[in-house]
Amino acid sequence: MSTSHFTPGDKADILSEALPYIQRFFDKTIVIKYGGNAMTDDSLKAGFASDVVLLKLVGMNPVIVHGGGPQIGDLLKRVGKQSEFVQGMRVTDRETMDVVEMVLGGLVNKEIVNLINQHGGKAVGLTGKDGRMIRARKLLIDDIEHAGNKLDIGSVGEVTGIDPELVELLDTRDFIPVIAPVGVGDDGESYNINADLVAGKLAETLHAEKLILMTNIPGVLDKEGGLLTGLTAQHVGRLIADGTIYGGMLPKIHCALEAVRNGVQTAHIIDGRVKHALLLEVLTKDGVGTLIKRN
Repeated sequence: MSTSHFTPGDKADILSEALPYIQRFFDKTIVIKYGGNAMTDDSLKAGFASDVVLLKLVGMNPVIVHGGGPQIGDLLKRVGKQSEFVQGMRVTDRETMDVVEMVLGGLVNKEIVNLINQHGGKAVGLTGKDGRMIRARKLLIDDIEHAGNKLDIGSVGEVTGIDPELVELLDTRDFIPVIAPVGVGDDGESYNINADLVAGKLAETLHAEKLILMTNIPGVLDKEGGLLTGLTAQHVGRLIADGTIYGGMLPKIHCALEAVRNGVQTAHIIDGRVKHALLLEVLTKDGVGTLIKRN
């Protein structure tokens, strides 16, 4: 977005609008789930990195949790392995888990770290295995075709606990943690975990001010396609009951609700396709997505 047509006064007004938000969120933790189109478009990637650096420079503590589903699928295809999904979750055998760790903990993680560092930040890449930060166990999912049965889809996990010590230490030294959602079991086995769920649990553990989930849609929409915001748990319950919220949005909504019920001040679902979406959501009055609050 060009600002060349703005007068100096216009630009000053824009900057002054951000001041109360900078003051309000100074030294607060903001957990950001980074994924979707924002991870594949070069201009959006650069915008995301610069946004994160700016938030850090004005005194906030951004913590990044990233996905990487499309990149995992691409590498699996290149090695001749077909991706398989059950109820939207990737079936993860041992060979697939090796690829998941390679892509999430290596390729994707280090690209994000490098981008943030190129824009003047100090990012450090981690997986949940570092310092046993994200503890996990195997996730068994309900068999929708056979009531009462559970399905084992391999090394897919759920979070059992998070040790915040490493992230908190990095924050005190002005580093920006960038975390791949790979957890570790009691037996040392690696688990592939949904990045939204990791971000939500991490936000709860860190007592974050905000949880921000970046998606490929504007946020929660009403039945006419209008953006809804300022939602409470009661509002969300009614929207689920009447079918306004359904399908792929349900897991994100449940993640956001769980976070605010467990101490996170607000959760946000924003459109990662909008350039500088992070700054617009955090530093402006109207924002660009759906805000979910406790009450």
